[in-house]
Amino acid sequence: MNAITGQISWVYTESLSPCVRFYRDALGLEVVLDAGTAMIFATSEGARIGVCETFEDRVVTPEGGMITLLVDGVAAVDAWHVRLEAAGVDLQGAPEKMDRFGIYSFFVRDPNGYLIEIQCFL
Repeated sequence: MNAITGQISWVYTESLSPCVRFYRDALGLEVVLDAGTAMIFATSEGARIGVCETFEDRVVTPEGGMITLLVDGVAAVDAWHVRLEAAGVDLQGAPEKMDRFGIYSFFVRDPNGYLIEIQCFL
């Protein structure tokens, strides 16, 4: 069996344009594939977020799911919060320490309501 070489987490949208503004412009993620009605954004080596316009049974279903983006340290989490606040995205509060999990993070919603967490391990 071959080793896994990467990972893509897919989310769905009725309109790709607001998602491009969020993932590419606000988060600053590199577009690694533009297929017209779907785009794939690099988050790190081998990890991707794919955004695709809805079709057939592919629907917008943000309930219960979350994508966590890892950054290096508390200062980085705080800097991301400032950056995303300036970008006018849907922040879900200020960064907080979560002792239960040994993390420091905050949450933001993408244009379709998918929850994105910016987090570091303490």
